[in-house]
Amino acid sequence: MKLLVYSTKSFEIEPLKAANTGNHKITFVTESLDSTTAVLAAGYEAISIFSGDDASLVVLETLKDLGVRYITLRSAGYNNVSIKSALRLGLKVANAPDYSPHAIAEHAMGLILAWNRKLMQANKQVHQHNFLLDDLVGTNVHGKTIGVVGTGRIGSILIKIVHGFGCKLLATDIEQNHYLESEYDLKYVDLETLCKESDIVSINVPLNYETHHMFNKKVFSLMKKNALLVNTARGGVVKTVDLIAALVDGSIAGYATDVFENEKGIFFKDHNKKDINNEQLKALLAMPNVILTPHQAFVTKEAIKNIAETTLHNIDCWVEDRVNVNELGYYNVTSE
Repeated sequence: MKLLVYSTKSFEIEPLKAANTGNHKITFVTESLDSTTAVLAAGYEAISIFSGDDASLVVLETLKDLGVRYITLRSAGYNNVSIKSALRLGLKVANAPDYSPHAIAEHAMGLILAWNRKLMQANKQVHQHNFLLDDLVGTNVHGKTIGVVGTGRIGSILIKIVHGFGCKLLATDIEQNHYLESEYDLKYVDLETLCKESDIVSINVPLNYETHHMFNKKVFSLMKKNALLVNTARGGVVKTVDLIAALVDGSIAGYATDVFENEKGIFFKDHNKKDINNEQLKALLAMPNVILTPHQAFVTKEAIKNIAETTLHNIDCWVEDRVNVNELGYYNVTSE
């Protein structure tokens, strides 16, 4: 099958080639998928896209007209794809749901430690030959209350990690994991209670209609003033304008994130020699109580390998007309 890979990163090419045991004809392009670049898919039966690509109705209609039949995502999240529109058009879509929850959970823990022990500030300081400790007094993770919003694959692993630090664990989710309750002394509570009692709150939910702007002015007002909010999920779960206000007025102490609400067109690109045209992002980057990484939580060698293998597995299943548990349909789609 002919496969066009949109938004190709340099580190993806060799793993995708290695995973291509079915000898599919793969073409790599760095362009993101949108209404103007959809024409690149002419002559291809399948495309592979990333989380920042636009697979909305208009784009899907163009792809359908060009002869594309299959879309495989190199990500777990699919909020950038109009799944129901794809189904109506007869397009099959599959994601990479379980490529490496450890990578993202570990990154969340890294952000927590970086914040609590002021590692970013310390690194900058010693590079300026300043070895004083006066401004580097941190806090222990041990003994703190950690609130985990979403106890799916990633949230569950984060719970196991922070349990090892000796933390009190709270969580909220529409489905409760009784194994985590019994083995890790996890207590499920509602979001309001979690925010009121947690020293650190970690967001680990997908972005959908229910979770969009879940963290807003009302929720920030419930949190401890010394609380840290950690986000390795999706930027849109947090209402950025309310977040900035909360950071400025001291409603919360800090924000450590790997994502940004309006990161499309900004993340995964080098803006070193040009201005970033986003005032909210500029505001966050100017704040000393914000740690921001460029959506890199998934970028480990193990995760990249797993994503590549899942991407080609999805193609193989379609070619061989096999059942694919990664295929998205009405039965496993919660939102557009």
